[in-house]
Formats: sequence, structure tokens, C-alpha cells
Amino acid sequence: MKHPDEAPTVSASERISQRIEELGDWRGATLARMRRLIHDADPAVVEEWKWRGTPVWSHGGILCTGESYQKVVKLTFAKGASLEDPAQLFNASLDGNVRRAIDIAEGEEVDAAAFRALIGAAVALNAAPRKAKPSK
Repeated sequence: MKHPDEAPTVSASERISQRIEELGDWRGATLARMRRLIHDADPAVVEEWKWRGTPVWSHGGILCTGESYQKVVKLTFAKGASLEDPAQLFNASLDGNVRRAIDIAEGEEVDAAAFRALIGAAVALNAAPRKAKPSK
């Protein structure tokens, strides 16, 4: 039972919408567009709010996060290094073993079809059976 003085719980989706509205500039518009493309690619995606204010999209595990900085909107794919990227959307965090990111600066457009394909590949990777680690 909720205490009458407690503020109502705000869902992750509502928090993401609030973030987009708070940005109020090209970053908000970019984050909103990428969010729509994520939902287009995976209607079953789950929106989460983690790490004190980071939008996260998941399906069987984290697909990507959406962070906004002064000069870029950054979409970081949790398992990006394992994804095929024929359109070469990944342009940041390229030297890591696990993650890959797409930095979008003001005025840049990400190819919608290629991005939806990347989201689809991330969903498929999360759904794939995990390989057993070799025993030592």
C-alpha cells in the first residue's frame, strides 16, 4: 500500500518522454526519432530507465542505451562488437571488445532501414543460445 505522501511512480517510458521534452532541441528530436525506429524494428522492446537517468531499450537483455551530450546523441549497443554492421553505422567505441556506439551530431541522419536492421540483429543475438564457457 502506498503512503499518501509518496509521489506517483513514473514509468520508464514516461521518463524517456520527459527527457526528450526537456532536451527541447535537435538532441530531443534525434532521440525521439531513434526511439521510434527502435519500436518500429521491435514492437516488443522494453523501455527502461537505468543508471540515474539513462534511457535503455531491452529485449531478452539490453539492446542499446540512448544518451544525450552537448554535441552528440549516443546510442550504445551492449553487444555491438558481435553485430554485423554492413552500413557501418557504428562510429564510436570501436576499439572495445563488447560495445559499439553510434554518435549522431546535429544535422546528421542515420539510415533508418540500416538502423532497424541493427536493432533486429541485436534482438536476435540476445535470443540466441549462449555458448558455454570453456572449463579451465
